[in-house]
Amino acid sequence: MNIFTREDVRNVAIIAHVDHGKTTLVDALFRQSNVYRSNEKVEERVMDSNALEKERGITILSKNTAVMYNDVKINIVDTPGHADFGGEVERVLKMVDSVLLLVDAYEGPMPQTKFVLKKALELGLRPIVVINKIDKPDARPVLVLDEVFDLFVELGANDEQLEFPVVYCSARNGFAKYEPDDESDTMAPLFETIIKNVNPPSGEIDGPLQMLVSTIDANEYVGRIAIGKIERGSIKKNQQVALIRRDGHIDNVRVTNVYVFEGLKKIETNEAKLGDIVAIAGVQDVNIGETIADSSNPEALPFVDIDEPTLSMYFMVNNSPFAGQDGDYVTSRHLRDRLLKELETNVSLRVEETDSAESFKVSGRGELHLSILIETMRREGYEFQVSKPMVIFHEEDGKKLEPIEYLTIDVPEEFMGVVMEKLGPRKGEMVNMTSAINGYTRLEFKIPARGLIGFRNEFMTDTKGNGIMSHVLHGYDTYKGEIPERSRGSLVVFETGTAIAYGLFNAQERGTLFIEPGTDVYAGMIAGECSRAEDIDVNVCKKKHLSNTRASGSDDALKLVPVRKMTLEQSLEFIASDELVEVTPKNVRMRKKILDADLRRKARRN
Repeated sequence: MNIFTREDVRNVAIIAHVDHGKTTLVDALFRQSNVYRSNEKVEERVMDSNALEKERGITILSKNTAVMYNDVKINIVDTPGHADFGGEVERVLKMVDSVLLLVDAYEGPMPQTKFVLKKALELGLRPIVVINKIDKPDARPVLVLDEVFDLFVELGANDEQLEFPVVYCSARNGFAKYEPDDESDTMAPLFETIIKNVNPPSGEIDGPLQMLVSTIDANEYVGRIAIGKIERGSIKKNQQVALIRRDGHIDNVRVTNVYVFEGLKKIETNEAKLGDIVAIAGVQDVNIGETIADSSNPEALPFVDIDEPTLSMYFMVNNSPFAGQDGDYVTSRHLRDRLLKELETNVSLRVEETDSAESFKVSGRGELHLSILIETMRREGYEFQVSKPMVIFHEEDGKKLEPIEYLTIDVPEEFMGVVMEKLGPRKGEMVNMTSAINGYTRLEFKIPARGLIGFRNEFMTDTKGNGIMSHVLHGYDTYKGEIPERSRGSLVVFETGTAIAYGLFNAQERGTLFIEPGTDVYAGMIAGECSRAEDIDVNVCKKKHLSNTRASGSDDALKLVPVRKMTLEQSLEFIASDELVEVTPKNVRMRKKILDADLRRKARRN
């Protein structure tokens, strides 16, 4: 058995908490490795290619790229930072030999830093620590390095992993340093550190082919594309290979094209070898976690265990009075096909059929994970309705267990009291409190996932937009008891028609409105939040009775308070268990499950 080492290749993933600068770092590496022509117009955060990623400024899907430095090819995987997309991080770590752990020089390690680092250490990877944003005026790189070391110790890193190399950088300004006080205006120290410290791929280059599929892409010309790292042997264009399913079943298939990554492009090649990260076309019904192997000697590779979903909600065919007005895909068959298609690439999602053919139970990692799916489907022309997100409970030794989140909050000192007061009834338990940096105090809580549903809106209002919160799954613990639902009722539309300023003017005294004059409404739709605990029916279509008398001043224009525009996420957080969100390509509406007011009253009595 000849063990061969590929000195001309390095494979790394970039992992970090959200907004610590992963995608910006990739931009800097691109600019300094001649990926672009000298006169090429370059966008910022070029790896965030999906429309939703560009709008929100976050990474949702892991993506592959490669840069050349001193004749060494560095394959880079850019990963998301939100805990809800943890499945994206978990599966790509099987493709790489090391990770760049990126930490903000001001914020230090955050919940998601801990989550992704734990996954990397469990796989035996030796991280390189990159302390980013050292050009910030309030940066504290030396203290942050101590915090990172403490985190490694807390997560049980071995001696080799604790000897991690450190690079200080400003991805935005395109420089990296070995020490905070060094002079540097390029990313060369980071490139050198990667080449020196990342183990080059090694194995049997002449052995039978083995490649684990870690990502699925699609192309209208060649169909499904399987992406993964070649663990053993080599692969050629037009080669017959074995596709080993997760259940052990083997299909014989032919590879039509082999691509390698160069910058932002996939370049076709005739052959790829051990250690290369490649994209393969021609294997039509391939899925993540399956192995492409030698047809005469098929051996499967183990796949990483993906963490279980924590939240579920029901996706249903839209049956409101306005159903079918906006969407191109409205039937249960359309909905079912689209959800099953999503399962092929979204590894942390689960879809279950229910007793009704028109309803599907969809489970995911968190509200953001599910809301991104809903928003994507809405933009594709789907019309449907969804229920309030519910936590998934586990049972162990006859005990009911529920998911507990680790919540980190940074707030100005003046808002600490109100935040702690709100987290009490939600069963939040304070674990740590660190004194103010620049007037901000960091509060850390363990809180049931149920307690966080609907909390973000309240939190942003209570802190006047100054608070920062992030959370990550901590584990499962015994059921913490009842958590009160939202404290206020809904303003429910009384009759179908068009909302009129006069009707809205009378309704706004009862609470906060979500709709403007001219909005089409139906009986049972939610027009706003009531200022009291119960629901109130309001007639927003009511017109002013005309009479012959005119009084000076009384007929002046009615003054309406500005309405609260509800986004999809805010609507999902707002609805109670007897309400639904109706999602169409043009509208997001909230409604009661039972539209008829009399039937609603009967249901409440029962």
